[in-house]
Amino acid sequence: MKSFLKEVLLELYTTTEDISNLIFLVPSKRAGLFLKKELLDIYREQSILVPEILSIEEFITKLSGLQQIDTIQTVFEFYETYLSTNTHLPKEDFETFTTWAQTLIYDFNEIDRYCIDHKSFFAYLSSIQDINHWYLQKEKTELVQNYIQFWESLLHYYDSFKNRLLSKKIGYQGLLYRKASEDIKEYVKTEKRKHILVGFNALNNAEQIIFQTLLEANLGDAYWDADTFFVENKYHEASLFLRGYKEQWEYYKNNTFKWIKNNFSEEKDIKLIGVPKNVGQGKCIGQILKKIPKQDIEKTALVLADEGLLQPLLNAMPNTVESVNITMGLPLKEIPVSSFFELLFELHKNDNHRGLYYKSVLEILNSRPAYWLLGDTAKQLINTISKENIVHVTLRNLQDQCSSKEIQILDLLFKPWDGVAIALEHCRTIVQLIKEKLDKDKDALELEYIYQFYLIFNKLFTLYNTYKYITTIGALYTLYKDILMSETLDFSGEPFRGLQFMGMLESRCLDFETVIISSVNEGVLPAGKSTNSFIPYDLKRAYNLPTYKEKDAIYTYHFYRLIQRAKNVYLVYNTEDEGVGGGEKSRFLLQLDIDKRPKHTVTHYTVSSNVPKFNTQSHQVGKNNAVLIKLRELAAHGLSPSALTSYIRNPIDFYYKYVLGIRETDEVEETIAANTLGTVIHNTLETFYKPLENSFLSIDEIKRMRDAIDTELQAEFKREYADLDITQGKNLLIFEVAKQYIRNFLKSEEKVVSEGGKLKIIAIESNLKTQVQIPELDFPVYIKGKVDRIDELDGQLRVIDYKTGKVTRNDVVLMDWEVITEDYKYSKAVQVLAYGYMQHNENPISEAFTAGIISFKNLKEGYLKFGTKESIRSKPNHNITNETFEAYLSQLKKLILEIFNIEIPFIEKEV
Repeated sequence: MKSFLKEVLLELYTTTEDISNLIFLVPSKRAGLFLKKELLDIYREQSILVPEILSIEEFITKLSGLQQIDTIQTVFEFYETYLSTNTHLPKEDFETFTTWAQTLIYDFNEIDRYCIDHKSFFAYLSSIQDINHWYLQKEKTELVQNYIQFWESLLHYYDSFKNRLLSKKIGYQGLLYRKASEDIKEYVKTEKRKHILVGFNALNNAEQIIFQTLLEANLGDAYWDADTFFVENKYHEASLFLRGYKEQWEYYKNNTFKWIKNNFSEEKDIKLIGVPKNVGQGKCIGQILKKIPKQDIEKTALVLADEGLLQPLLNAMPNTVESVNITMGLPLKEIPVSSFFELLFELHKNDNHRGLYYKSVLEILNSRPAYWLLGDTAKQLINTISKENIVHVTLRNLQDQCSSKEIQILDLLFKPWDGVAIALEHCRTIVQLIKEKLDKDKDALELEYIYQFYLIFNKLFTLYNTYKYITTIGALYTLYKDILMSETLDFSGEPFRGLQFMGMLESRCLDFETVIISSVNEGVLPAGKSTNSFIPYDLKRAYNLPTYKEKDAIYTYHFYRLIQRAKNVYLVYNTEDEGVGGGEKSRFLLQLDIDKRPKHTVTHYTVSSNVPKFNTQSHQVGKNNAVLIKLRELAAHGLSPSALTSYIRNPIDFYYKYVLGIRETDEVEETIAANTLGTVIHNTLETFYKPLENSFLSIDEIKRMRDAIDTELQAEFKREYADLDITQGKNLLIFEVAKQYIRNFLKSEEKVVSEGGKLKIIAIESNLKTQVQIPELDFPVYIKGKVDRIDELDGQLRVIDYKTGKVTRNDVVLMDWEVITEDYKYSKAVQVLAYGYMQHNENPISEAFTAGIISFKNLKEGYLKFGTKESIRSKPNHNITNETFEAYLSQLKKLILEIFNIEIPFIEKEV
């Protein structure tokens, strides 16, 4: 295969006496490098002076005599123009200005690149806006008048901005193009060398003026990379621009159009591969590269339609690819460190007078840079915030457990940024401290990453000192994000060795035998509609400015040009219609099925991962001697009713929690959780009733408690979580619910006493423990627990457990003792019987008594007593006697023997 660049040079070799006297203009610097490589190959037998090879941007800069400035500097220069133009109008601050300025600069850029008559254009644009608002309302409000005034001012802003930049001999890209197109006539009078225009496609009006001037002055030859199939099909977008030049340029009425070849119709093997997700694409491409022989890797290009796929693809590279040349830069926003500084800005741009929001602090402390700076202290701080439930974190909360060096780092991270200068100073110091840490660890890649942020903050510092308009953290953050979006981390390496990684634009003029293109999806390739402009579509059409249709045609040309000379083509797309890079497969793939030629083999594939066959068998953990030793320790310490019901619910949970000792991680509660609500209500009732032990409850005591509900609840919430705000939002509602629960409970107690009931409080929150006699085991087994309340109502003992959740009578009434240790539904019955048995063993009761539950969510049913009944229609027997305990102990022993049986594993239940 002869590449396009080689074909151009071979023709010049036969027709030009001295190639050294030529000037080559190419679309990109990358194309210039490959042109030199082809020159070396053709002229290897003789010595020549390398001709001047310029990218179009370099030529435009040379021609215009202006220095191009970057986007960020352009915004500042435009802001100074904005402040000094139409000074009678109100002006916005820099932060607000940046929200619309870049869009307007983009429009200025397009107007200049296409050499539009800006005076008539802005008059037209202003009239459109005026008509739109006049149509909506007959009388213009002050807001509408200001809006129209803004559009009328655009011409003044443009003229002032252009004159300002020209006076400084600087400019944005469009201004350089306009200036170059104006100066080209003077240029051709002095320059005598011939210009070879190689491989261009979509030219803006300024480029067209320059190229046509060179051609008509006989100072240029243009070599177009056109193909017969596309040029002859007058509706095909791939040749939209080239057909236009061929038909419309005056020069081609008397001269040959170079060239129209027939490469696309040659033999090709094209594979269309659908893969789910971006990671799937990376793995699939890795498998494709494995099959390519090592000697053919340098003739292979991997083209990324979505450059965000760079890192996944690098991670998926097979060992057979020994070297890679990456022509694109890695966007800095893709670097892990970028999110760390973004978190810092998000934290400090808000008003933090109440303290720092815990989620933001935890995100920063969980980041890798925080670990570099603080080491294990970062984890300790995370645990402290979670354990103490600190919703709004202060520096004091963090500093109390740190060394002086760590306190300095915490100041840098979390001390309020009182001004832009302090923010920049903190960020630069953080970068320096991370660099020192990485120097010790000799982490070269991370060092390169952090060096980029050293450059970013130095640039921000220079801009801050030069222009003085960055006055808020928000403005600084906006500027930081703009730089992050525009800057890239460039890779260095041998440009012609190994696999060529490139974006679509880097592929211009280059040809490869094997081409792999990723993310061939709608919205990526082509990119689709873009609204980054203030210029309406109709106005663009009227002035021949490019719209999304022309941009689609550019993508179409690049896509087809890439596969024009290739023999093997792999087009990989994401089959998922959701997530990053998702969507429909590109229309180019559908069009390729129509455009395929007789010598083309087009094959469709859909790749899916091997789905493992799920094991439907329940998860099991066998018991060994170590487990039995732990279980014996539990037996000696005492099995709680909640431990027993945990085993009934799911034995594997019992194993994790009580055998392995795995506890749930502490998490900060912004809103009061259900278990916290229960704890607070229990503690409040304990405070109320504890002083009344061994005494009868009176109406006066109930009234005293009722009056103290508010104060005591607030104290309990404060004691449980000091920083929890219960004065507003959801927490206030939960606080009111807790008040209502206790008020309703006291009302039910008052009713009992007022109706003549004798209610004696025996014990509150009593710790109980008793041995369960199990002859089959050669070690003692205890059960233990804390019973909420033991009282006597009209002489009958009651063992009561409080529940803040909803419990019904059916939950504590049994018909069959066998189900009590098998069905978790009866876990409440297991608990109250355990409390009753422990109380009976500690203080033997000769008479029958009751055990039950008071459900705060179901107080209308009152005291829910445990009971047994023979059938559905029979009345339950609520008295607990020795016979009740015998039946209960029979089931309890069976449950405990199962827990301690080494032959029975812990089996996971579906819950």
